[in-house]
Amino acid sequence: MLTKDQLQQQIAELKMDYINLQGDMEKLESVGHPDSVKQALVRLENMEARLAELNKQLAAL
Repeated sequence: MLTKDQLQQQIAELKMDYINLQGDMEKLESVGHPDSVKQALVRLENMEARLAELNKQLAAL
């Protein structure tokens, strides 16, 4: 099991990755790459699920 600090670090890193991916997705949308946008949406959904899992673990500590 991860420590509180490790969980907080993973959450912070995942949030930064999420924000970066959102920016990349906006660029892909503006230049017309629908398949890449769909892939990015799937990645965002996976990140959201992982964030929820990490936050749940953090709350249990």
